[in-house]
Amino acid sequence: MIFRTTSSRTARPALRRVRTTEALRPLRHRLDPARVEEIPFRTSDGVRLGLTRVDTGDTGRPAVLLLHGHTASADMFLLPETRNLVDALLDDGYEPWLLDWRGSCRLPYNETGRRYTYDDVALYDIPEAVAHIRGRIGERPLFVVAHCIGSLTLSLSMTAGLVPGLAGVVSQGVFLTPRLAGRTSLRMSVAGELLKTRIDHIPVDFRKVGLWSKYTPLFALAARRASCPDPTCQILHHSAWGTGASLFVHENLADATHDRLAELLGPAPLWILPHLRRIELARSVVRWHDTDHRYRALPQNALDAAARIDTPVLLLSGSENGLWLDSQRLCHEVLARRQPQLDVSYTEIPGYGHLDTFLGRGAALDVFGHILEFLGERR
Repeated sequence: MIFRTTSSRTARPALRRVRTTEALRPLRHRLDPARVEEIPFRTSDGVRLGLTRVDTGDTGRPAVLLLHGHTASADMFLLPETRNLVDALLDDGYEPWLLDWRGSCRLPYNETGRRYTYDDVALYDIPEAVAHIRGRIGERPLFVVAHCIGSLTLSLSMTAGLVPGLAGVVSQGVFLTPRLAGRTSLRMSVAGELLKTRIDHIPVDFRKVGLWSKYTPLFALAARRASCPDPTCQILHHSAWGTGASLFVHENLADATHDRLAELLGPAPLWILPHLRRIELARSVVRWHDTDHRYRALPQNALDAAARIDTPVLLLSGSENGLWLDSQRLCHEVLARRQPQLDVSYTEIPGYGHLDTFLGRGAALDVFGHILEFLGERR
């Protein structure tokens, strides 16, 4: 499919329009601004992150930390155009906390600045955010709801014993046993090698790169046989940053959410692919750093250290997950066989893909009830 653009050779944007400051892009929500507390937060390795608390005025509520996926942000839990997960948690008596870890599109690190691996998220971002929250909530229960890579890196933190004593964890999309489609894995490997000398990230907003850019062939490839005319939707829904996977069931998104895709999901850095390929080939969450002593706290293989998980876990996945396929069902089967003492359950959401389990217009009816039921049984 050919897409249209108003860009011209004389009035095209710069090829590399990226943010170089660590300032967080403002969150979009419909909450009372006085209730939304943005907390200055910097990890011990010097990286500025975003930590947000929604003040309920009730200091007795259990807290729930929400972790987004890579290139997404806390915005995915706060959609103002629909009933979102924060709304559901507030109405059900919880205090939401949202972490924008270093892979957030509210931060510039995917496009510029220091590079990182998922080891850094597991060792610094998640444990230190949990420690900060616990310093604020005292003895109240703390739950975690994690999506995609946020869930994958959380599993590494958990099996390292860095976040003990959580009241419960909801993992969406992938946890300890990542499995990608064969063509997705192949494209990830080949594209990473072919493109790494020319570009270091794959953008999603065609309006920012323009027609006359080195990224145009990627958007053109994503547009082939796509049913939606929007270039951002094509490179996400139809291609998943060029991997050939699908991130959501198109019909599940409200028009307003669809129009915000370039805001809700940012550029994907290519330099993270070697760690992701190692994880996918191992069919387990594995540590990247083997010689740097700072990362010795993390297990070499999280699945082998799964016995350290000390909290109930709900594995969620859409039946149409076009990215991680049946990774969650596989995880449930593997843990039931290898670690039967663990409290791990699995729920599949019919008719949902990957991102639409949170972004879908019907997610409040079809998905959030499973999360709230799990939390309610353990609060």
